[in-house]
Amino acid sequence: MRAQWAETAMGLLVLALAAGFLIYSLAVTGADKARSGYELTARFGEVGALTPGAKVSVAGVKVGTVSRITLDPKTFLAVARLSIESKVRLPSDSTAKVTSDSLLGGAHIAIAPGGATDDLKPGGEIENTQGAVDLFSLIGGVLRPQAPAGAPTNAAAASGGAH
Repeated sequence: MRAQWAETAMGLLVLALAAGFLIYSLAVTGADKARSGYELTARFGEVGALTPGAKVSVAGVKVGTVSRITLDPKTFLAVARLSIESKVRLPSDSTAKVTSDSLLGGAHIAIAPGGATDDLKPGGEIENTQGAVDLFSLIGGVLRPQAPAGAPTNAAAASGGAH
């Protein structure tokens, strides 16, 4: 009988610890903050490695997360929905930019606040955006620059021109 009580007590202790870890993880990830915030929209020509759950920052400080990314079928722009903390008010002329986390990948949105006196309203849209830069095509353009229009190609230059 004593062994059953010990097993029951141990089971309750394990459940209490699991509940504590769950509460701690929700507090650390800010899951409760996302619900108390507001949502904004930003449209980008290229989002690169940006994914839902990526951070949204102002001056390097996390102020929200990317909640969803969809494609606008009319304009073919990527539409990012941003969940912003309710205590953060962004000027209406703020700029959103997709930036890389590192050379290994990953991306987040960095917001540069503007100087307007009015703020973006919940459900509003950040008009000024800058999409992700494709690092590989940028490096490829430096390594293999394109010939100007009308210039001979390498094959024509090597053979001395057209015969």
